[in-house]
Amino acid sequence: MSIRVGILGYGNLSKGVESAIAQNPDMELVAVFTRRDPDSIKTYSGVQVLGTTELMKYKDKIDVLVLGGGSATDLPEQTPEYVKYFNVVDSFDTHARIPEHFANVDKAAKAAGKVGIISVGWDPGMFSLLRMISTSVLPEGENYTFWGKGVSQGHSDAIRRIDGVKDARQYTIPVEEAMNRVRSGENPSLLVRDKHTRECFVVVEEGADKAAIESEIINMPNYFADYYTTVHFISEEEMKREHSGLPHGGFVVRSGVTGFSKEHKHIVEYSLKLDSNPEFTGSVITAYVRAAYKLAAEGVSGCKTVFDIAPAYLSALSAEELRKTLL
Repeated sequence: MSIRVGILGYGNLSKGVESAIAQNPDMELVAVFTRRDPDSIKTYSGVQVLGTTELMKYKDKIDVLVLGGGSATDLPEQTPEYVKYFNVVDSFDTHARIPEHFANVDKAAKAAGKVGIISVGWDPGMFSLLRMISTSVLPEGENYTFWGKGVSQGHSDAIRRIDGVKDARQYTIPVEEAMNRVRSGENPSLLVRDKHTRECFVVVEEGADKAAIESEIINMPNYFADYYTTVHFISEEEMKREHSGLPHGGFVVRSGVTGFSKEHKHIVEYSLKLDSNPEFTGSVITAYVRAAYKLAAEGVSGCKTVFDIAPAYLSALSAEELRKTLL
């Protein structure tokens, strides 16, 4: 029996989930739900598009609902609400607010007997796992995470929600000097702004106050306030010509020591180079859709993160097949 999946929202991330479901034969996409006019949307897979008012009619027709909204305003409201009716997976990526989001989703999920998996992607998500594992293995050391150069979907979405903004792309750019110091095993003490800069390209509505928009961007807490941020105002034509792609990537480094005299240094590094941030993130989410389905089938309820879920729950292979082929 296929895992029946629904998607709420149809932006870049949801399209990435849609394409990933097509690569997983144990899943089927039942429908896409949207706040927009359903007739204005045509999906790549041809699956039906319905208004959000139809969603409750599918409580018994969907095993897992993927929430494709943004972290700034959508997911803090949507995830605790929809986990009352569905097992859900979201990509909430505002790191500072994850504990708060977890508590809200956990309360609602446990009351409803549903599973809610939050903050799924590559960071938070896969990078989080590597930070945890390497810290457990090398307890004396430092973690370093670098992102980019690439387009951050969450940060771009946060800019687009500012009044007067028509479109936006935000590039996260690692500071090369900081990367070299980390990879050399120096274990430097780095502030947030020492590791990355943020570059924003923004298209505004006619007559919009550019100075006010720039100020709101660079002072936005949890997104830009702690970084060196530059803002460029460009035309729609330049945005389409120069910034239509969505590449990203980055790496996690754990620099640690072992030995009775701490004489031996070790560097653990995990890196990603992504042609399409939303398609890769959608692929990670789709693996955790399977985990949500398996957990729900076992009667588990409550909110979960990548830390709480055994890797075998992500795979379509049996435990025996995993031991034989991948262990």
